[in-house]
Amino acid sequence: MSDLVFILGDQLTPGISSLKGADPSVSRVLMAEVMEEASYVRHHKKKIAFIFSAMRHFAAEMRAAGWQVDYVTLDDPDNSGSFTGELMRAVARHQPERLRVTRPSEWRVDQAVGKWEQLSGLPVIVSEDDRFVCTAEEFGSWARGRKQLRMENFYREMRRKTGLLMENGEPVGGQWNFDADNRNAASRDLFIPRPLRIEPDAVTRDVLSLVQKRFADNFGDLEPFWFAVTRDDAERARSHFIEQALPRFGDYQDAMLADEKFLYHSLLSYYLNVGLLDPLETCRMVEAAYQSGHAPLNAAEGFIRQIIGWREYVRGIYWLKMPGYMDENVFGATRPLPDFYWTGNTDMACLRAAITQTREEAYAHHIQRLMVTGNFALLAGVDPKQVHEWYLAVYADAFEWVELPNTLGMSQYADGGQLGSKPYAASGNYISKMSDYCKSCSFDVKQKTGEGACPFNSLYWNFLVRNEPKLKSNPRLAQTYRTWERMDADRKQEYLASAKAFLSSL
Repeated sequence: MSDLVFILGDQLTPGISSLKGADPSVSRVLMAEVMEEASYVRHHKKKIAFIFSAMRHFAAEMRAAGWQVDYVTLDDPDNSGSFTGELMRAVARHQPERLRVTRPSEWRVDQAVGKWEQLSGLPVIVSEDDRFVCTAEEFGSWARGRKQLRMENFYREMRRKTGLLMENGEPVGGQWNFDADNRNAASRDLFIPRPLRIEPDAVTRDVLSLVQKRFADNFGDLEPFWFAVTRDDAERARSHFIEQALPRFGDYQDAMLADEKFLYHSLLSYYLNVGLLDPLETCRMVEAAYQSGHAPLNAAEGFIRQIIGWREYVRGIYWLKMPGYMDENVFGATRPLPDFYWTGNTDMACLRAAITQTREEAYAHHIQRLMVTGNFALLAGVDPKQVHEWYLAVYADAFEWVELPNTLGMSQYADGGQLGSKPYAASGNYISKMSDYCKSCSFDVKQKTGEGACPFNSLYWNFLVRNEPKLKSNPRLAQTYRTWERMDADRKQEYLASAKAFLSSL
């Protein structure tokens, strides 16, 4: 039977489930670059270029493997601009007997796929995405009946299921989580490796020209462009990380240094999220690095927890809570996203560094996202949906299934604790402890209030006071609220007045 197999831009895996059962001799693969996907938020130019170039290289890989591939470029004059439109055009061209697709990773695309059978008049086989350790149905079963959904409990189940870092049914090293060992501040005398940089080939150069022409006004720098866009190069980038950076990944996982964009981070999330790398295979390679003595346990466990723990957990939350999850806003935050999130023009050195880096690289590591840009938006009371749309737009690894729960749930606590046990709110002291940003800042992190004081200090207390009715009963904030209650009235007023003055200037 002739099948038309639609492969989406984050399904760039030769063994993707939609291909299983399809006969290459009579079936055809369809891939399409469409404006609807490229423009539903104002994506970073590098993000669009990365995905389109990876798609074009994957199409070539599939052709070399013997598949017939119908590939529609963005500048095809007949391009309809949507997945559904391109599906219908391909059905008319090829007259298949059946359609196949792996279940999309994002809700809105999944809803579109749900209409394909009716629109096309053909049977549609929607295969589950087996590149994840835990299916949405399994996560739903795990979540059912639980009063709280906590990543740590889920993570332990995934360790047992995969056997990663397990020995005789118990965690290697006698404990599940070594996060307490992964909070060292970095210093400039460290040898910091550089991520592997790939020189663009002719295919990528064509894509860069297309993006510069069609998306010239989008956020971000297009060049230098150095992402891996093929499976071979993504595997080289993975090997480079494991060899050069993994041994110190754990120790400095939360650290930030001005002018050091990458530290010991893997930068593999790009490749995992579009399908160029397999997550479980990657975790097994990291486990092997520990077993061989190349990397310490805290580094291997910390990396594996991010993949089979947090990554799988937020995907489960996404499918469990959508579509209403996107509109959660427990604090009723309504402030517009400040303009400097798009320009980087701010006197706050930490925000300037994180946003400038984001503009240049379409990348910032998780602490820059959570405790700098995310923390500020939370404290300032920015509309969480605007924050979500910014993160979705500016990071090359951002797909809604992974970005939305991380932003709206973890970073902004807009779901009221469905995902995390407390808001990730912090004063300037945390940023000072974990980075060297404050040394070059116009504001004084040690000054709590008044002109020249670090804005995070007063915004922190203002956030807690503003949201006291919703947060005071949280046991993890009990000591913090007792500290506030012990302050004298004048000191409290100074904090609130400083916060008000700063917020009025945004």
